[in-house]
Amino acid sequence: MKGLLLLMLLVTSGCAGLGTRHDGALQHVVLVWLKEPGNVEHRNKVIEASQSFRDIPGVIRVQVGKAIPSDRDIVDDSFDVGILVGVPDERRLQHYLDPPIHQKAKNDVLLPLVEKILVYDFRY
Repeated sequence: MKGLLLLMLLVTSGCAGLGTRHDGALQHVVLVWLKEPGNVEHRNKVIEASQSFRDIPGVIRVQVGKAIPSDRDIVDDSFDVGILVGVPDERRLQHYLDPPIHQKAKNDVLLPLVEKILVYDFRY
């Protein structure tokens, strides 16, 4: 089920060949569950903090948004926020994780507001 969700994120974001190509780019997919599920203010804080990742050197793309409710059994819509960050390679992924911008978002927003985070990293 989670694999299909990942595929849906990729197709709708353009990573599955429908948008701008960055051949060999590494995709960092983050699914976030809030401590207070559905809290709009907290969700917006996570989204705003995640958008700051665009300012990290080496980041190719950042897309972030809320989960889309679905009646389909195959769709996992239990998360609050989905984040997609594209970087050229594993080295740049580490550089994305270390800078003050990412650390500030993690310490000031994510850790206080987030119950669970699930991450998928892959290359296309």
